[in-house]
Amino acid sequence: MESTPPSAEAKMAPRPQALTVAGSDSGGGAGIQADLKTFAMHGVFGASVITALTAQNSRGVSGIHAPEPQFVARQLSAVLDDLSIGAAKTGMLFSRDIIAAVAPLLREWGGALVVDPVCVAASGDRLLETQAVESLVAEIIPLAALLTPNRHEAELLTGMRVETREQCFAACAKLLEMGPGAVLLKGGHFDEAVAVTDWLALPGQEPIPMIQPRVDTKNVHGTGCTLSAAIAANLALGEPLARAVAKAQAYVNLGLRASFTVGQGPGPVHHGAVLTQARARAEILDELIETARMLEKLPGLARLLPRFGGNIAAALPFASDPAQVAAFEVPLAASADGHIFVPGCPRFGAAPELGVRLAAASASGSGAAWAMPLRLAEATLRGLERAGLLTASVDHGGAGAEERAAGDDFDWDTLRTLQRAVAEGARVDALIDTSGDFPGPTVILLARDALELAEKLDAVAEGAESVVSEADADTFELG
Repeated sequence: MESTPPSAEAKMAPRPQALTVAGSDSGGGAGIQADLKTFAMHGVFGASVITALTAQNSRGVSGIHAPEPQFVARQLSAVLDDLSIGAAKTGMLFSRDIIAAVAPLLREWGGALVVDPVCVAASGDRLLETQAVESLVAEIIPLAALLTPNRHEAELLTGMRVETREQCFAACAKLLEMGPGAVLLKGGHFDEAVAVTDWLALPGQEPIPMIQPRVDTKNVHGTGCTLSAAIAANLALGEPLARAVAKAQAYVNLGLRASFTVGQGPGPVHHGAVLTQARARAEILDELIETARMLEKLPGLARLLPRFGGNIAAALPFASDPAQVAAFEVPLAASADGHIFVPGCPRFGAAPELGVRLAAASASGSGAAWAMPLRLAEATLRGLERAGLLTASVDHGGAGAEERAAGDDFDWDTLRTLQRAVAEGARVDALIDTSGDFPGPTVILLARDALELAEKLDAVAEGAESVVSEADADTFELG
């Protein structure tokens, strides 16, 4: 008898699986709803154990109904008896009896567990009974591969004030004494103007700063749930802990920048923002090619090019990483008749120096999505002025020690400059960068889209032509 060849489905690697043990948010922004969306966006199959039903919307929680603890345990047993759960997270556990029911099963399972010690909703409604805090500390936290408290949860669990860097370190040490493998003390509730620093604490080590740009939005419903679910998803995908945290942070930061309002209160994180970016990738490359052809027809642009040639860059929606910025592989050149010439093809990550600056501009909330470096010359500056465009100088050296330690793949100084302008209600059209790190001093023209970039370039070229000759532009060179 001939054996049946394995089907294509059987040959496929099993899909990673993750589990959320948490409450249900009828408003859809937090709890298991947020967790399952997050799992799906990471390509991970999600299972759920519902610990409580909440009557909830964007304005708050109006009621909580908890199932019998043994039924919660039955849900968990059913999942663990059948599915191959690679990682799990706990959120709202609500009561001491529910904790007592699920803790032995989670202990027997023994997999990578992310514990989000949900105590109070963002609206101020209590999600963990007062008498259950001790049970959480005694029975659940010791099982955690990672504990993810925010500032207020850390204060509740440790009984100490957590405001300064030193107090963060002391709180992390005290939380580690409770038995988790690691602690991520989230920084969203600290008063940091430009960056949000989460502290990753491992036994025997000084906490590591994990930094993301702060997003100015009221739509933060479900942020903590989403972060812990994203960490669990990445652990299920086989990522080591620190990388799982970093990738989860980036996912949440993107979701915050793309967040939206669905009711009368704070809206949710946009869990599907990664799909928006994915759809835009091919479109942006095509648009760059079309824009280059359009710019090649505009007269007078060649004299605006920096000495190193220049480029055109476009960012994905909600970009914050230079890998999310596309540019041409070969620098722009000047043609014989004074027009620009674009000799190469665009790709993402092709111009990392420009990409770092445009990614920061995109993350600032300024609306900038396109950029083109121009020569830092008197002619260019006069052209910008004649065109009525607002410039701002980037104050390099303003980044703090923790921001610098985070690496050079993010331009905190550009972010700070543009965020300041946004807060003042101003719109910056061009950045003046004299640091010499670009390479060389330069002017970076910013725009919301390709058409606006072309219109600004045409206006700057016309303004520059009206004030100095080509020879004068070289004479008045600033960089």
